[in-house]
Amino acid sequence: MALTALIVVDMLNTYAHEDAEALVPSAREALPGITALLRKARAGDSPVIYVNDNFGEWRSHHGEILRTALDGRHRDLVEPVAPDENALFVVKARHSIFFETPLAYLLGQLKAERLVLCGQVTEQCVLYSALDAHIRHFDVVVAADAVAHIDADLAAAALRMMRVNMSATVCRADEIAFDARRSE
Repeated sequence: MALTALIVVDMLNTYAHEDAEALVPSAREALPGITALLRKARAGDSPVIYVNDNFGEWRSHHGEILRTALDGRHRDLVEPVAPDENALFVVKARHSIFFETPLAYLLGQLKAERLVLCGQVTEQCVLYSALDAHIRHFDVVVAADAVAHIDADLAAAALRMMRVNMSATVCRADEIAFDARRSE
């Protein structure tokens, strides 16, 4: 069985941007699915990789990004999904988790072949990341109840595009299994 990595997209968020008021209710709805995936991945010793914007602060590191998000307007959305001591972290600057990041190299080092995507925003970063994962020949799984959106109609269309155009498995978080890390 292929090694599965859980990718948590942009959940360390200050919610201080123009779309935040539209995003927050959906993020609240996605939170139980995301925390369930985190529990399952950690219990299965699967890699958990946070890929997050750096808020334009190019001197930031993952600890600083987490602190900034925890000090933001919605700590209750950040605290339950905060990285643990085993989490891996990649900083991104654009929508795709792969665009000019070391993620593809990291996944190759881990020998991951299957990616479970959760986080935000369905119709933006999750969609573009699923496409980039697909063209890199990863098996893509998107937990529909563990992704948050700004626009519900666009999110539904994005999930459909991922399923139809990218051969992604789109399902509920409780349907996703994580395999134990392969020993070398």
